[in-house]
Amino acid sequence: MNTDKGWLSDAEQQAWRTHLDVSRLLMYQLERDLQPFGLTNNDYEILVNLSESPEHRVRMSELAHRTRQSKSRLSHQITRMESAGLVRRENCESDKRGLFAVLTEQGWETMRNVAPHHVASVRRHFIDLLTPEALQELQTSLSTVAAHLHAAHDC
Repeated sequence: MNTDKGWLSDAEQQAWRTHLDVSRLLMYQLERDLQPFGLTNNDYEILVNLSESPEHRVRMSELAHRTRQSKSRLSHQITRMESAGLVRRENCESDKRGLFAVLTEQGWETMRNVAPHHVASVRRHFIDLLTPEALQELQTSLSTVAAHLHAAHDC
């Protein structure tokens, strides 16, 4: 690892710019593939979080943390998703100030219908383009960066 605080080397600059390009293009493509279902990447991320949680519900503050959104932005997002019938808010019985985001039956059905298409999109635009060895190397490399960023964010 280069600890010099100067400019990026040509190889470092190329790796960084390729990462930025792939990240932007991949998220753009995944979003395009969700559009026929009336969903955004943020909508889908929230549906996944709720669908994988006990009782299909998560406290709003925890959901904001998981999705790396401000509480205000998440509140607007949930309002839009409520209007579409995908989620609802419920009061927290143990903390009168707290709210849960809860996946509705319509949200669960939407998730079940969209998930296979989303997985196919992820495979088509990412997974199937890499060898199993390249995927393992990428996962190992990015885990180091993810662990650093999680530690920095949770401080």
